[in-house]
This record gives sequence, structure tokens and C-alpha cells, in this order.
Amino acid sequence: MTEQHEPPHPPADQAADGPDGDARALGLPEFRDAVSRSFVPLLVTAPDPDAFRARLTQANVHGVSFTDIRADAHVVERTPELIGRTPGSFYKISLQLEGRGLLRQGGREVELQPGDLAIYDTEQPYTLTFERRFRTMVIQLPHDRLHIPHEFANRMTAVRLDGHEGLGRVVSPFLATIGTNLAELHGPAGAKLAQNAVDLLETLFATEFDLARYAADPRRAQLQRIRDDIDERLDDPALSPQTIAASAFISVRHLHSLFHDQGQTVASYVRTRRLERCYLDLTDPSSSEVPVATIGARWGFKDAAHFSRVFKGAYGETPSAVRRRALG
Repeated sequence: MTEQHEPPHPPADQAADGPDGDARALGLPEFRDAVSRSFVPLLVTAPDPDAFRARLTQANVHGVSFTDIRADAHVVERTPELIGRTPGSFYKISLQLEGRGLLRQGGREVELQPGDLAIYDTEQPYTLTFERRFRTMVIQLPHDRLHIPHEFANRMTAVRLDGHEGLGRVVSPFLATIGTNLAELHGPAGAKLAQNAVDLLETLFATEFDLARYAADPRRAQLQRIRDDIDERLDDPALSPQTIAASAFISVRHLHSLFHDQGQTVASYVRTRRLERCYLDLTDPSSSEVPVATIGARWGFKDAAHFSRVFKGAYGETPSAVRRRALG
């Protein structure tokens, strides 16, 4: 598995043919470039850089990326420095298909064998080590696309989910089939398949980590409902602590208290979610003709100069620079 750079968008044309053709073999420099366009910024090293070869095929469906990676031995690191320079709020789910991999995050270490799955968070440092040639499929999606309590995520990362037991026996083969048929992830049917994959993963995580009991905490449950409501209204120019509190039938003071419990503010949550939507639109080929200022305004940033400053503060690049890098 391997990667490097922000939200999901197709890898460079010179790096892989994509899901409609066979990806050609990549050397280490090309592979680094390809993953830098497909994931979040990472350090990628290999024990034999000159002999290194990899193939990468990717499909992107409504902000969720599915990437089939076949590669020689290498190590991937998501360092604190990279997180600080280029933040990205995504979950990644690895399904080991061939060979073995070692995932480290949050003080845990887990070995993944064929059929096993594990989730990890791009907002926290992690390391992936592959000592021999392997194949894996990686699903990357924004935090808000996977409906699990974000504050619970640190208990879930770098935990092996057996693909041969329980719900894993259903989810793992389904995802593996998608990995070998990425060309089918297009049009309305492809969108439904992608959503089915996300729904199955949510069900698997909820079952394996007993999220129902965790969500029974009334304050956490209330906060999650409010977050869901906010995510549905990110394009509403009237979205504010006052309108959010009114929608939840609570006081503004209580609203701020719920977010304070998780070390957040209402404003920072809304701003982060809106910036993520802007990033996805900026890197979406179907929105390539939409002016940058229009995308910002669509998600609540009415002043173009302010949007550019806030976006650069979050991602280290201006909106225009991100679009040029992603779409050429």
C-alpha cells in the first residue's frame, strides 16, 4: 500500500492507465508521484529502489476512492510533519489481498494477511511496512462519509478485522470483487456499488467495535445527530450556531458545550467540513469548468479572498494551485 497527497482524485495519466485499462509497471519515482496524486502526503521508501516495480489502478466515485495496488517491498510513513503541513481528514481501509503487511498507528501494531481488513486515520501518524511483494486494495473516504463517532476512531485504528470470520466473511469477498472490477464503478450502478461498500464497512465496524453501546451515551448521541444535520446543510448560507441549535431544539450554550466535550468548536467543525467539500469539488474533473470562487461560495465562503486564505491555511496551497495539480 502506498500513497501521498490529499483527497482522492485519479493518479497521473503517465503513472497508470486507470480502471479501464491495465496499469503499466511503475518505478519508485513514478510510484511516489502516482500515490502523491491519489492519497495524502507520505514518505515512501524501498529496500531496493532501483529494482522496485508497482502497479496502481484507481476508481473514484463521489469522493470515495478505490485503489488496487500491487507492489514490491516498501515502507510508507505518514509523519507528524506531513500532517502539519498538509492535513487531510480521511479514513483509509486496507484489504490485504496477497502477501502480508504490517500497520502501526496509535501505539498498536497489527499484521494483515490475505482477507484481513484494517482502518486507519490520515490525521494521525501511521506506518505501513511490506517486506515482500504484495497486493492490497485501499478505500479512502472523508471522515464525514463514514458514519462512525470520530472521537471513537482512535480505538478502531490498527485493529485486525478477520476476513474469514463473522461479517468479515461477507465484507471481505465483496470488496475484493470490487478491487478486481474497478472498471464497473461508473454511472449510477457504480455509485450504488460504491455506496454498498461504504454501508457494509459501517456495518462491520459497528458490529466489531460495539458502536451501538458507545453511541448510547446521550451527549455523544446528541452530538452525532447534530453533526449529521450540519453535514446535510453545509451549503446553507444561513448555517450558524444559532440555526444549528434551533434545529436541534437546544440552546446555543448547550451546543457549544457538546462540541467542547470533544475539543472542538462549532465554527471549526463547520469550516473543516466545508473546506473538505471544496477540495473534493476542486479535484473533481466534472467540476473543472466551475470557477474557484463559485465553488467557495457554494460551500459558504462568499468572499473569494477570504476563501483562498482559509483554504491555503488548511491545505498549504491555494484553491487554484490544488486544482492545477489535480487536473493539470
